[in-house]
Amino acid sequence: MKKALITGVTGQDGSYLAELLLDKGYEVHGIKRRSSVFNTERVDHLFTDDHTPDNKFFLHYGDLADGTNLRRVIEKVQPDEIYNLGAQSHVRVSFDQPEYTADIVATGALRLLEAARDYINISGQDVRIYQASSSEMFGAAPPPQSENTQFHPRSPYAVSKVAAYWYGVNYRESYNMFVCNGILFNHESPRRGETFATRKVTRAAARIKMGLQDKLYMGNLDSYRDWGFAGDFVEAMWMMLQHDTPDDYVVATGKSHTVKELVELAFKILDMDWKEYVEIDPRYYRPAEVDYLKGDYSKVRETLGWEPKVSFEELIKMMVENDLEIAHNDKIVLEARKKR
Repeated sequence: MKKALITGVTGQDGSYLAELLLDKGYEVHGIKRRSSVFNTERVDHLFTDDHTPDNKFFLHYGDLADGTNLRRVIEKVQPDEIYNLGAQSHVRVSFDQPEYTADIVATGALRLLEAARDYINISGQDVRIYQASSSEMFGAAPPPQSENTQFHPRSPYAVSKVAAYWYGVNYRESYNMFVCNGILFNHESPRRGETFATRKVTRAAARIKMGLQDKLYMGNLDSYRDWGFAGDFVEAMWMMLQHDTPDDYVVATGKSHTVKELVELAFKILDMDWKEYVEIDPRYYRPAEVDYLKGDYSKVRETLGWEPKVSFEELIKMMVENDLEIAHNDKIVLEARKKR
């Protein structure tokens, strides 16, 4: 039985990846940060009783800011594969917390690589590592963007991801470690955090439909993004580590849409005119904007045989329907409280 260790396991991608690996027969270990509130809702359905031999999902406290802890967890788990998905991943927030973002996204990746290198040297075990890179690294580079496109990052988050990318390449070339960088374009799902643009839109549309919210405030509606389904994209992560040689891959759909198209579609699904409910708030503009992202995923298709399955329209419909159900339940609770 293979063992996998996932940083950021409680996030959107981590939860989908954990499901995929468990379905493939892996023993899956995740690193989660200590918090005074419950933050495991995306993976709660994966837990079984720790005292039964059938349990294959385990969580460990840890943080990419703590290199000593990372070493201890790796030595305890003895993983065959490591997936580094942990990050401060909100682009807009990275402008407000640039030092923290750099420490977790860039130096955190370095700490993990060093911990893995030490474990490999001591144990002699082969460990394959996936480093989560981002289309934000391309920034101002003209579309379509591929593995050969020069990076031009436009945020502290993107700069930090570029550093983490090159740390991965450097450790692959310097120490012959099996490290793959997956340059994933925007990938969403009903599990996406509520402050990210796609989920912010689908959640607001549903809440407006149910009378729980009046307006949706947005920033730049004219930027283009290549949106895919997170459940599809985590399969590409796994496929990279099953290949004979480590390499770097763009993972995308090859189709781009504006934020305005996203907003229009989400409201249209609910039979509403978005123009009646959406207003622009300059506070949501980035200091440096990324105008047009469109991925060329030819390499991952031709080398690994990966293809996206869920279309943009199917993705947004999936998210809207999920948020409509949540809004419906919220309204029932709210009305019940009013009757007390």
